[in-house]
Amino acid sequence: MSTDTPGIDPLEALRAPRDPACDVFLTGPVFLDIIFTGLDSAPVRGTESWARGMGSSPGGVANMATALARLGLRTALAAAFGDDHYGEYCWDALEQGEGIDLSMSHTVPGWHSPVTVSMAYEGERTMVSHGHEAPAPAPVAGTGSRTGATGTTGTSTGATAPVFPQCPPRARAAVASLAPGRSEPWVATAARDGALVFGDVGWDETGRWDLDALPDLAHCEAFLPNAEEAMRYTRTDCPRAAAHALAERVPLAVVTLGAEGAYAVDGRTGTAAAVPAIEVEALDPTGAGDVFVAGFVTGTLADWPLADRLAFAGLTAALSVQEFGGSLSAPGWAEIAAWWQLIRTCDSQDPAALERYAFLDDLLPTTARAWPLRRAVPTIGFRQ
Repeated sequence: MSTDTPGIDPLEALRAPRDPACDVFLTGPVFLDIIFTGLDSAPVRGTESWARGMGSSPGGVANMATALARLGLRTALAAAFGDDHYGEYCWDALEQGEGIDLSMSHTVPGWHSPVTVSMAYEGERTMVSHGHEAPAPAPVAGTGSRTGATGTTGTSTGATAPVFPQCPPRARAAVASLAPGRSEPWVATAARDGALVFGDVGWDETGRWDLDALPDLAHCEAFLPNAEEAMRYTRTDCPRAAAHALAERVPLAVVTLGAEGAYAVDGRTGTAAAVPAIEVEALDPTGAGDVFVAGFVTGTLADWPLADRLAFAGLTAALSVQEFGGSLSAPGWAEIAAWWQLIRTCDSQDPAALERYAFLDDLLPTTARAWPLRRAVPTIGFRQ
């Protein structure tokens, strides 16, 4: 379970009686992630490699759902779950352990959970995944039932297809995974109902890198590619130039720069912000991109200045890579408070750098538990 500090609601001052009950809605495939850490190098064919650490946790879209929930946002997830032990474990970890609303999710009889094995070494990761396409949900959706889906088990291999509800709930925000040539009706519906849509994107396997091939980009409040993706989509050779070009297409363009931090442009005002990355020793980068998006969504919904949103997103992502376990490495407010308390006691810290995070003073409790904190045990077989 999360080690979150109770009672911290980043949107408390903004909540009103007629607001949506859901802060963030998202949908997509949930994987069981099995993570091996402490490898000295990449596995070599024909040899056996021993890892010094391992764990398992819900992965896929569960990484971002967990990160959002741990930051105090009321999160709803629509997804298919297998009726095997893996699916049961992932459901319980998300619903009971993280408080995520699964009322729009369903369990598919006879369908096994997709699985990803992730191997972390030298600050990088290698993944092997297996899964079959999830059958369509039953005609009556929104029951949150573990046995409420019927249909023929899919036979195609590859990434598991997301389960899209016919009517997404009213929400302050939604996170959509954009893909070339694919348009999901729920994205337009969510935007029309007032949700701010945050679009992330993966590698374009078609090689076209055409923004016009991302039809749902037109419904997005923010677009958050990494530097390489941004430059390819904009035909530029500079991530900052790419961000400015993207800001002509979406209200907010956010480009992650890896070890150099992040750069963002507000297309409405022309405001730009750059925040350097926090130097940490990375144990497992799995899910760090999802945690960054969750931090940025939180800051946007809380109406923070653009630079504060970037700083907070980068901080949450940096804290996540110091733990392994994908979704279970996402920090809550307890970890953030402990880090802020620790970092201010380090004599070597640059006062100007500390000032960058001074906005945390208004969010965090005056006292916090000592750093480091013990996170949840990320493995099947241990009760959380």
